[in-house]
Amino acid sequence: MKVCSICKKISGTDQDHIDCQEKLRIETEADDFKKNITEKLDFMKNTDDVSSDLKALLGHMSREKTKES
Repeated sequence: MKVCSICKKISGTDQDHIDCQEKLRIETEADDFKKNITEKLDFMKNTDDVSSDLKALLGHMSREKTKES
């Protein structure tokens, strides 16, 4: 038995709890997403650097979204 390094509770195995590991992984992914979202939004605003195929796809998606709203 050992103490889980994440939640500081006793673990029945010699490892951290699987739930605690998954929760930590999800939180880390959320932090990474928050850091990278500005880059993704800047990409969508500047469509001059995007190829014509992607411009057409983005245009189609934006029109479809406005029709559904």
